[in-house]
Amino acid sequence: MATRYWIISLPVQSPGATASSLWSRLQDSISRHSFDTPLYRFNVPDLRVGTLDSLLALSDDLVKSNVFVEGVSHKIRRQIEDLERAGGVESGALTVDGVPVDTYLTRFVWDEGKYPTMSPLKEIVGSIQTQVAKIEDDMKVRAAEYNNVRSQLSAINRKQSGSLAVRDLSNLVKPEDMVTSEHLVTLLAIVPKYSQKDWLASYESLDTFVVPRSSKKLYEDNEYALYTVTLFAKVVDNFKVRAREKGFQVRDFEYSPEAQESWKQEMEKLLQDQEAMRTSLLQWCYASYSEVFSSWMHFCAVCVFVESILRYGLPPSFLSAVLAPSTKSEKKVRSIVEELCGNVHSIYWKSEDDVSVAGLGGESEVHPYVSFTINFV
Repeated sequence: MATRYWIISLPVQSPGATASSLWSRLQDSISRHSFDTPLYRFNVPDLRVGTLDSLLALSDDLVKSNVFVEGVSHKIRRQIEDLERAGGVESGALTVDGVPVDTYLTRFVWDEGKYPTMSPLKEIVGSIQTQVAKIEDDMKVRAAEYNNVRSQLSAINRKQSGSLAVRDLSNLVKPEDMVTSEHLVTLLAIVPKYSQKDWLASYESLDTFVVPRSSKKLYEDNEYALYTVTLFAKVVDNFKVRAREKGFQVRDFEYSPEAQESWKQEMEKLLQDQEAMRTSLLQWCYASYSEVFSSWMHFCAVCVFVESILRYGLPPSFLSAVLAPSTKSEKKVRSIVEELCGNVHSIYWKSEDDVSVAGLGGESEVHPYVSFTINFV
């Protein structure tokens, strides 16, 4: 599937010419000179023209509005890719109204029920903008809720996977590692990785009330090792001071089976919430992408209609089409399309006095025909 398409329109102005005859000429030229370029008819309905002033005013807003609608489409697509990646799901082809996005574009049919063609153009454009803006707002809220749960999980994981000097130790300590009685207590010492021999040789001498051979290594990371040491409760403060002087850190820790169970339940709930919200948001994004892309293509049809009238005049008489040229054939296809416009328009639009107007799809060049680009990614 191509990811970059042109939507163009050509004037039907030769004596006796029709959109059908011009379409045949375009097909013939493309097949003879750029046969590998996909070409499709883009069906723009007869919309309500209004006044020239209203078309000019609307044209000024179309560029900005098109950037907005296209931007929301890409935001939702990126959100879908992130959610699929987070769930380990292989990315599939997105659909619009049950068909692939490229098929929807190349076989576009105006939705008369949703956007009556007799409605003023400004009303149709306003309706599309309002609908897309609401979807964007909804996505911000839903994504924020999902990201909040992810942030909570990330914070917990950081506590569980950081340095022994700062991380939570609960999941590293078992009940049998701790001795707690009326007189005895077990402390947890953080020992620099390369000072372990020093610890084992000296911890018993840090205070006379340390239980001999009571130190046991529970865990080791890249920087530190976690050791237990059992001693009389009355000398805990003095032991901490002496240990600190030797470069050992005694972590404050109180083993609590209830806290451990509570932490496990919290983690399980957050993981379940995250997956439920990811699935829900992903389904919403699939549906919303379909809605926004459909709205975008209707917006493109309005753009083609308005720009064609402003460029070719009244009554509306033009052929609109979709092409997907490869990068290497773009220049050739531009030349083919330009030849079908007639020399008068080519000279006019390329004259030095011409005022450059940015294309609706971010076109940096001015062509003697209506043209703008659709990027799917």
